Amino acid sequence: MSLYDKASLIMTPSGAKATKLYSHKPHNGNGDFTHNRSTTATRVNKDGLIESVAADVPRLDYPLIDGVVQDCPALLLEPARTNILRKSQEIDDSTYWIKGNSNVTANDTISPDGTQNADLLTLTSAGGNIYSPISTTGTHSFSVFAKYVDMQYIRVRLTGAYVFFDIKNGVIGSSINNDDSKIEDYGNGWYRCTVIDDNTNTIAQVYVSDTDGSYTGTGSVHLWGLQVESGSYPTSYIPTTTQTVTRNADVCNSAGTSAEFNDSEGVLYWEAARQSSSHTASTCVAISNGATIDTAVSLYYFSTGIIADIFNTSTAFGLSYTYAIEKQVLFNRMAVKYKSGDVALWLNGFEVDTDTTTFSFGDSFDQLAFDYGSGSFPFHGRTKELAVFKEALTDSELESLTSWDSFNEMATEQEYTIE
Repeated sequence: MSLYDKASLIMTPSGAKATKLYSHKPHNGNGDFTHNRSTTATRVNKDGLIESVAADVPRLDYPLIDGVVQDCPALLLEPARTNILRKSQEIDDSTYWIKGNSNVTANDTISPDGTQNADLLTLTSAGGNIYSPISTTGTHSFSVFAKYVDMQYIRVRLTGAYVFFDIKNGVIGSSINNDDSKIEDYGNGWYRCTVIDDNTNTIAQVYVSDTDGSYTGTGSVHLWGLQVESGSYPTSYIPTTTQTVTRNADVCNSAGTSAEFNDSEGVLYWEAARQSSSHTASTCVAISNGATIDTAVSLYYFSTGIIADIFNTSTAFGLSYTYAIEKQVLFNRMAVKYKSGDVALWLNGFEVDTDTTTFSFGDSFDQLAFDYGSGSFPFHGRTKELAVFKEALTDSELESLTSWDSFNEMATEQEYTIE
């Protein structure tokens, strides 16, 4: 018998339609999630291409590792964001984009969305660039998709903060006044380069150079999908034309009924990755009765790791177990076993905390959600699997549940280098 035969609810992202995310178990539909997002949004599809998803449809997003699309999707949930850069993939438009010592050839090559709509920026003299005037205050992220032609570096600037990116080798170069930066491989030579700044911003600018740290040489790069958004990390691409565009938040909750949960004992299992190391707000999944911090068993990502909480205000008890995780942006497999006198937190195949406190719940569980109940602490990130068990599993079962199926799978998800 498979361990999953013991589960009362299993969600592995594979089936969805407008307002609905299907669970594999139970088969009667009780375990399906309600999903809402009243705007379109983008995801990476099974071919590794960025595509638009209709309003309210859950995004089954395929992770890219070193530019290679992975076999299985993850559920992508994000907060609301607005791209304030207009004509985000038409930098030839002189109304919204100003060229300095450069010119633009429109629709010169295939972009990350699989169509020929990426522009060629060509320098007419050293120090060539393109920029858009903006007006922002507070922390913002500026991201741009770039592809090497014959110039190795782009300098992405958000007013006083800038970073040189090596778009030939996919690495970060020199920088100044940069709060954070990242470069992501989207395959086919495309890299998404991001700069973060927390000051008043008046310009979003991309320089091109053949040298790290200076502006030398002339030549070309391909650019596409430029985005400035309020926040300490970039989110999925939001295309714009002549107006700014807002993608509303994903809300995914209300899976299960009282029949899928046990108020006396059980296990909550979750394989997930936080959206960014710069995203430090608490964000969670929870079994609850739908009320904020009432009766709940939850797993949290917090600023430096994970927390398992077991809480009930009606009987005035709260148990919390904390464990640090070095790389929250990688997929981690975690489980909390709850039973009076027998509580344990498991992470990636290891038991990391235990407790023998006795307790009882005053109310009943009736739902599983990507928040703590009533929308508090919503999860933002990617989920590969979520499951509930109505019994407290054994240590060997919990080790098996939270371990990878193979060494190669572990190495890939944890970004180890195999030599």
